[in-house]
Amino acid sequence: MANSPLQNLGSFPVALVLFGAIALFLILRLRSVLGKRVGFEKPPIPPGQMPGFGAGPIIEGQASPVRGGRPVPDPRSALGERLMSIVNADPNFDPPKFLADAENWFRVIVTAFAAGDRKTLQNLLSPSVYQTFEGVIAAREAAGERHRTEIKSIISTAIEDAQLISDQAAVIVRFVSDQVNVTLDAAGNPLVGSEAVTEIVDLWTFERTVKSKDSLWRLAAARSG
Repeated sequence: MANSPLQNLGSFPVALVLFGAIALFLILRLRSVLGKRVGFEKPPIPPGQMPGFGAGPIIEGQASPVRGGRPVPDPRSALGERLMSIVNADPNFDPPKFLADAENWFRVIVTAFAAGDRKTLQNLLSPSVYQTFEGVIAAREAAGERHRTEIKSIISTAIEDAQLISDQAAVIVRFVSDQVNVTLDAAGNPLVGSEAVTEIVDLWTFERTVKSKDSLWRLAAARSG
């Protein structure tokens, strides 16, 4: 029987390189898809026009302490008025509690993605975002790789924008966190990332239908600064 093209390439390490290339392609696709405008997300902010965006500084030693907390927009501001429109449509929506919940969702989703926990992700992500996450996890598994993420601290969590159109609500949250991110190959050697603590800025869009009995907000779009 004729050998397949993959067999003709040589031994297992060559196949591993091919799997790694596929995984890299899917990771790049993940960043592209999650960076698209979804729902009520604001247009992407050019690097340098918002403090904290761009390459995150490397923090030697251990993570810095919490600095920003979870500020809530003034109800009299334009953003505060948009939040109040969601409150009027759903009296159970409480911005301070939402921010605390969003911080918890952030930790759970980041950890679940690193661990390849599909069940947890499927419950917290919109179908399109879950499909992209799952594709990257599958490619990582096929290449024998594993990803380790450790959130050292969440420096600040803030509502960046909000909107209500008909009964569809969306809230964009800006997370600033100190993390360790490293991808390891099958032998446990680092492929991408490092053990250094890095400050990362993320903009995540959470959406839900306010008239739905399902009160859970799901991640509908995300991008990193």
